[in-house]
Amino acid sequence: MFRHGLPISNRARAESVFYNFALHVHPVKVRKRSIKFTYTFGLGGLSAGLFFILTITGALLMLYYRPSVTEAYGDMKDLQFVVSSGQFLRNMHRWSAHAMVAVVFLHMLRVFYTGSYKPPKEFNWVMGVLLLVLTILLSYTGYLLPWDQLAFWGVSVGTNMARAVPFGLGDKVSYLLLGGNIVGENALVRFYVLHCFILPIVTLGLMGVHFWRVRKDGGV
Repeated sequence: MFRHGLPISNRARAESVFYNFALHVHPVKVRKRSIKFTYTFGLGGLSAGLFFILTITGALLMLYYRPSVTEAYGDMKDLQFVVSSGQFLRNMHRWSAHAMVAVVFLHMLRVFYTGSYKPPKEFNWVMGVLLLVLTILLSYTGYLLPWDQLAFWGVSVGTNMARAVPFGLGDKVSYLLLGGNIVGENALVRFYVLHCFILPIVTLGLMGVHFWRVRKDGGV
């Protein structure tokens, strides 16, 4: 179960360092300017922190939410007025989601304007672009879950815009997302699964690759 025992020998002490994840998150060497706060503004770390806040608050919200057209709106109102600290929990999740979209976008701008996308970091730039797309998709899929008028018509407009993609691809994407031709029960369930399981798992995997490449590329 454990890769090494208690560090009672030089070998065990060395292994406790070699296999320690926390000690290997950051690169061995970095340029002095790249660790200045005014260079990065901590935007990458803030993005990761917001993602974990969203994960925790989202998991707690799942305890009180049912993805059903007859129950979803009532559950959101219960969170707001009945559940103890429910409104605080929901608002923390909501504002963290808005903040994550803004911070990830600012992080991408910082990387671009400081030239941190240049070789050998071009692969990690692509990972960052994918993470930005996933962040927007997470925000969009969560938009439907309250099942109020704003959510219903917002998703209706978005999926109608997707239908404008030529060569019939738009209709297929829209049908895949909604599970039909209208925003209904199938759409709510699919958006719920995407928002709470599929997209977070993919995002977490790409974040792992992103952090690993930061370490391999030797700087920010």
